[in-house]
Amino acid sequence: MSSVADKLAKKSTHKSSAKQVRLRLVYVDFWSAVKLSFLAAVALAIVTIVSFFLIYMVVQTTGLIGQMDEFLGGFTDGSISVSQFIGLPQVMAFGTVVAILNLVVVTVLGAVIAGIYNLAVKVTGGLLVGFTSN
Repeated sequence: MSSVADKLAKKSTHKSSAKQVRLRLVYVDFWSAVKLSFLAAVALAIVTIVSFFLIYMVVQTTGLIGQMDEFLGGFTDGSISVSQFIGLPQVMAFGTVVAILNLVVVTVLGAVIAGIYNLAVKVTGGLLVGFTSN
């Protein structure tokens, strides 16, 4: 009977017939880049909104906003309260604005990068990519 090591040794000496292909990426479709960057921006926007919510909940649970109210109350005789300006609706509205701005910026940036790559290919010749079939 042969051991597992013998079987592995027999497999390693056998040459596989993997075919290798080298291709050059010379064009990136503009609308495909826009769609892909938009989908990435939507995922980033969801992460942004959820992280704003979670950070607010941690700050609220630990009582940091109350401590800031007490600290500022010593300077202003209680006329200014941080909790008036920092509440869940305000934090979520700010997070939504940041997410929407990020959505626009990332989508436009993806389109700009695709255009720059298509212009740079004329000078550099493109990106060489290798593929193998197993």
